[in-house]
Amino acid sequence: MGSYYVYIMASKRNGTLYIGVTNNLLRRIWEHKNDVVDGFTKEYAVHMLVYFEQADNPEAAIQREKQRKKWNRKWKLDLIEKGNPEWRDLYEGLI
Repeated sequence: MGSYYVYIMASKRNGTLYIGVTNNLLRRIWEHKNDVVDGFTKEYAVHMLVYFEQADNPEAAIQREKQRKKWNRKWKLDLIEKGNPEWRDLYEGLI
């Protein structure tokens, strides 16, 4: 069984946020960064990986994604700030 990830992308520090789920974090973030798929991240230039967490199975990842999407903006920003106070693009450390 593979790994599953819930991730948050941002357009810039405190900018537009996007929350997603994937079983291949490197591929999915590359797709967002290169505007491979039409949609929200392409339209709003949301290209920085600012947070991610691993889940044990797809159900847990999807549940966590839905939970995070319902959070208010301050909670999402606090989550990012706690683990990534400089708002670095975490993708660079994965490749």
